[in-house]
Amino acid sequence: MKKVRKAVIPAAGHGTRFLPVTKAVPKEMLALIDKPALHYIVQEAADSGIEEVLIVISREKDVIRQYFSVDDSHCVAERELNDLLKKVRFEFVIQEDATGTAGAVELAKDFTGDEPFAVMYGDDVIIPDGCAPCTAQLIAAYEKTGRPVLGVQERTPEEAAKYAVIEKGRQEGRLTQVLHIVEKPTPDDMPSTLSSLGRYVLTPDIYDAIDRAPVFRGEKYLTHAIGLLIDKGVYAYDFEGVRYDIGDKFGFLQANVEIGMRRFGDKMQRYIDSLKTD
Repeated sequence: MKKVRKAVIPAAGHGTRFLPVTKAVPKEMLALIDKPALHYIVQEAADSGIEEVLIVISREKDVIRQYFSVDDSHCVAERELNDLLKKVRFEFVIQEDATGTAGAVELAKDFTGDEPFAVMYGDDVIIPDGCAPCTAQLIAAYEKTGRPVLGVQERTPEEAAKYAVIEKGRQEGRLTQVLHIVEKPTPDDMPSTLSSLGRYVLTPDIYDAIDRAPVFRGEKYLTHAIGLLIDKGVYAYDFEGVRYDIGDKFGFLQANVEIGMRRFGDKMQRYIDSLKTD
């Protein structure tokens, strides 16, 4: 079995929910305290043993390419960033049209070749909470199964309706066999609330599945392509860690507050307590 050493990060979305700021700054580059959201995602990749990262961007997002480049003139102030850049080799590809998450991953075919690889959505920041990084957990699950693995967590029915949910098969601890995937389910079509949350480990046969995947709401969804591989075996792993949807305004605010709590501890807690009213 080949090692998972590459990751693909789709980051070409328009960020319309954050307009007008995203006219100037990609949503993936909005700061969580003092680092862009995308920095946390790449750090997760590096901490999971990923050696090469392909970031899928649009033509308007070249600032992402600039950020992940070594700048010796700021080597002291950017020591943490430059340490990260020494661990990971970066490539970039332009997604010309908004063809969906499957279209973004399809652009990675030459990059990944015949190797398994991780996919890490640029909207999802997942902070370890005394556990291994999320992607490391999925890689371990892949090494056990040899088949694609979706990173999932339980959500309320209202939240699950925004994601893809799985129909559960055989379960072993946190690992669950996937029998079916339902994208953005209605209350009558929700087999569970175990929701796919922006992390995957995929095998090379995903590219043929992308070719065969249906168009849904004008786009090709990666989960639909993964669904075409279920007959060969697909698994879901209920990962540990705190996930923030930084493509959502409240999720972005929540991430800043809670990461601030981790960073500043009692000082941040005292500030929050001071805001409380009777």
